[in-house]
Amino acid sequence: MAIAPVQDERRVAEIGRYRVLVEPPRPDLLALVEIAAQVALVPMATINLLTDTEQHQIATHGFDASVCRREDSMCATVLEEEAPVIVPDASKDPRFADNPFVTGAIGRVRFYATHQLRTPDGVVIGTLCVFDEQPRTLADEQESALVGLADRVVDLLELELRTRELQRSNEQLAAFAGQVSHDLRNPLTAVTMALRMLDDELDGDGDMGFLVQRAIGGADRMQSLIDDLLKFARVGGELQRGPVDLGGVLRDVVEDLAVPLTGATIVTGDLPTVTGDAVQLRAVLQNLVANAAKFTRAGRPPHIEVDSTVVNGRWRIEICDRGPGIPEDQRERVFQPLARIDEDVEGSGIGLSTCRRIIEAHGGRIGLGEAAYGGTCAWFELPEQS
Repeated sequence: MAIAPVQDERRVAEIGRYRVLVEPPRPDLLALVEIAAQVALVPMATINLLTDTEQHQIATHGFDASVCRREDSMCATVLEEEAPVIVPDASKDPRFADNPFVTGAIGRVRFYATHQLRTPDGVVIGTLCVFDEQPRTLADEQESALVGLADRVVDLLELELRTRELQRSNEQLAAFAGQVSHDLRNPLTAVTMALRMLDDELDGDGDMGFLVQRAIGGADRMQSLIDDLLKFARVGGELQRGPVDLGGVLRDVVEDLAVPLTGATIVTGDLPTVTGDAVQLRAVLQNLVANAAKFTRAGRPPHIEVDSTVVNGRWRIEICDRGPGIPEDQRERVFQPLARIDEDVEGSGIGLSTCRRIIEAHGGRIGLGEAAYGGTCAWFELPEQS
């Protein structure tokens, strides 16, 4: 079957993303082809990737890997076959009888079984094949196992790719966080210094002294938040775990948000003590409560309800408001960096994506739903024990 040039271009591009042609054979792929040979009860197995000109054996069992012309490849002949190809004796099959892997020019393959490797985007990049120099066949269970193992090949390639992309993303995030941290620290240091000088002059007297003390506490917590979130970004999710009283954390959050919460009604249920990073979980609660206070109906003060429940062995924390709500088709998009629903409301669009990163690092989930009175109910779930 002829392969269109556009298919070759996509295949070569996909193979390039996986980087397996330029690196030594990977142990995980070597182990997988060994399993494939054992399952099929044959002495040899290989993972073949096919470019526009060549076949590359990136992992083999029972023989040494090599590169050959694509026109010499047995797998290129049946690459677009979606079902497994099982050939008891290739020397008697007109598709392969004259192939150099069968005639002795390269090999003396008789039994041959193969299944395509298809990426999540639907691009066929090669095959997983098993073979023998003796005629034989496969039982139905062995054929099914071959299909499953071919899928696992792609899973391993995708896992390594996503890991590499995540590492690059973390490096970029660390650089970004470092710059932002530097930009925030300088003005914050100046503000804190001015507040402390003012506090010294007031000596804690009167309402002004109380307000200055509260402002200093907020500035100190902001500095702690900057430092810890920067560390979080740099280490790619390493958490300082310990018992976290979410009720106490919420009280600190409400105090920090005293100005945006002016006139707000806050109804709080019992919140649990969980295992996690206190600073980062406080950042999540602060962001979600601030959002609930920010998105209100015209002319109405914020009404926020915070409560918890146990769902499938996890603590579920809900922060619900009586605002305009978020359309269902937008509830996932707002977790993307820089995504915003209402341009008239201040914000960077980074907060919810940061919350998701923190909650997922804790082994939890986060999302948005519809609250009573048509508002938004932001929720996150954390393991009861971790």
